[in-house]
Amino acid sequence: MTRPLEGRVALVTGASRGLGAAAAVALARLGADLVITARTVGGLEETDDAIRAAGGKATLVPLDLRNGETVDTLGPSIATRFGRLDVLVANAASLGPLTPVGHILPADWAEVMEVNLAASWRLIRTTAPLLLAAEAGRAVFVTDSRARAPRAYWGLYGASKAGLEYLALTWADETRNTNLRVNLFDPGPMATKLRLRAMPAEDRSLLPLPEDAAPALAALCLPEETRHGALVTVP
Repeated sequence: MTRPLEGRVALVTGASRGLGAAAAVALARLGADLVITARTVGGLEETDDAIRAAGGKATLVPLDLRNGETVDTLGPSIATRFGRLDVLVANAASLGPLTPVGHILPADWAEVMEVNLAASWRLIRTTAPLLLAAEAGRAVFVTDSRARAPRAYWGLYGASKAGLEYLALTWADETRNTNLRVNLFDPGPMATKLRLRAMPAEDRSLLPLPEDAAPALAALCLPEETRHGALVTVP
């Protein structure tokens, strides 16, 4: 098996379960050394076990993305520990309540925007120097079709993802003449905890698993990947 990410370092947020965990394992299989973050230590340890089973290794960073000052330290900490960062996968997300726009509470607005939008801005700020210095820096931001297809009661989540898309694509345009490639990735519906909260009556047996989408996400992180500023969706 080829390991095109051998010797490279990848940071994955929201890696305790779902697509984040699956993406971390997929990147490990490609040879990357992982830095994985999430709020739950137990979930990170489970992902670490899966990474080790895939022949990789990981550094676990328990982290709440709502703590902006801590997010700001990620880049310098990775630089001190590894001296490099080649891949960023910004996957963590908060659904928030599905409610009419006029009923959104300030606390819910603040949390969802902090996790889905502000944290991505902070991740860009803290990792940009390392990613731009990398031979083939790659940044992938996980998004959702609700950003482009408004639907009743999804205003909070959809607005946060729409903001994320604009932010990421703007960064892509700003880095067009560098070795960094910035892309959006929409995995489509998956059997995840977030999806279960949004669609509790849905037949989960009919949904793809996060492991089904992870290889396509990991492919965007390869050194030979040339797409830049693109929205990549899983068929």
